[in-house]
Amino acid sequence: MKTLLLSVLMSVLAFASVSQAQSAATKTKPKIVAISVTKSARMLSLIDDKYRVYKTYNVSLGSEPIGNKVQEGDGKTPEGKYKIGYKNPNSEFYLSLQVSYPNSNDKKIARERGVDPGSNIMIHGIGKEFGWVGAAHTLFDWTQGCIAVTNEEMREIYSLVNVGTLIYIWP
Repeated sequence: MKTLLLSVLMSVLAFASVSQAQSAATKTKPKIVAISVTKSARMLSLIDDKYRVYKTYNVSLGSEPIGNKVQEGDGKTPEGKYKIGYKNPNSEFYLSLQVSYPNSNDKKIARERGVDPGSNIMIHGIGKEFGWVGAAHTLFDWTQGCIAVTNEEMREIYSLVNVGTLIYIWP
């Protein structure tokens, strides 16, 4: 009787693991429609097509994170509404997604101040040579205005986000 009970239990467990594996294999990737970055919380969230937070990541920002980016070299991460312009699989910082900074408002502000607004703002990893640092990179803000996550997180974000996805960067 014990042998029969054990055999039935093992069969049920085996069936359950096969079912879970098949379910995971057929699970489709979510459709990400927006990215929300809250600078004060050092948080990046992926928003799905049901307008729910799919996943959240801790980030590092520009070396001068408070305030909006105004000019090249100010170390600030921009604030506003942008789009993902392109994906760079050969980024110096592992993988990257280009943020469409500067937008028309950013260019206007820079022009009024007589400065170059800068460009080349990305969401990126921490680089192949520094991958070992992992999440410890979020202990300080170290980019030149970009938004950084771990390499592993960047692989996931890169696979889920399409060119044209909206990105909102909040103070």
